[in-house]
Amino acid sequence: MDYQTLIVTEAEGAGLITLNRPTLMNALNAQMRAEILYAVKDLGARMRVLVLTGAGRAFCSGQDLGGGTPVDQLDLERILREEYEPMLRAIADCPAPVIAAVNGAAAGAGANLALAADVVIATRSAVFLQAFTRIGLIPDAGGTYWLPRQVGFARAMGQALFAERITADDAAAMGMIWETVADEAFDAHWRARAAHLATGPSVAYRAVKQAMRASLGNDFDHQLALEAQLQGECGKSRDFLEGVMAFLEKRPPQFEGR
Repeated sequence: MDYQTLIVTEAEGAGLITLNRPTLMNALNAQMRAEILYAVKDLGARMRVLVLTGAGRAFCSGQDLGGGTPVDQLDLERILREEYEPMLRAIADCPAPVIAAVNGAAAGAGANLALAADVVIATRSAVFLQAFTRIGLIPDAGGTYWLPRQVGFARAMGQALFAERITADDAAAMGMIWETVADEAFDAHWRARAAHLATGPSVAYRAVKQAMRASLGNDFDHQLALEAQLQGECGKSRDFLEGVMAFLEKRPPQFEGR
């Protein structure tokens, strides 16, 4: 694809997707959503880890409300069903781990795009904002799904109703994201995290992702059965054999990702 709203690069098993509308704080329009969908599917089939980040001072400011369509003519249900849902599903179903490297403000659908990733790493100056009620809407793009599961009902309701900024440190403290990093160390840190996953046991990572996401809807018995199935598959991988041999030989493993 000839990307118009993204910068897409590949290096040593890692695919980097940079939202690239910096003058609009990387607001999501139809073109960007289509390109993210394509990039995640394409890179996810070939790379061992994916990273989503933003160009400029923001990660993503959410839905582009100034994209040309009059507000009273926006069909938000259609946009969510036909454009957001496939994009979010591609991230959830991506066989490779997906990191959101939140380099600045993540607001509205942009905040929930980050939360759709498997791991969120934020620079300390970043903020998260469920801005929807400020314009008479409810959290979408998966926000009403992820927030109660990540931070609990009370905090999810507070964020949704009051639409207040949440600092990156507070987001980490309440379990909404994985970690925060000092601004000056942020770029090097998330790249090191991505490199770690890009050289790790990809079969196991894929199974971890499948099991963890399935657990949100499974009962105990179904989850135990899924664990056994996936563990059986991991146990037949070359990575498992290499991991055991490296442990016994007291050396670092050299995982092939298969």
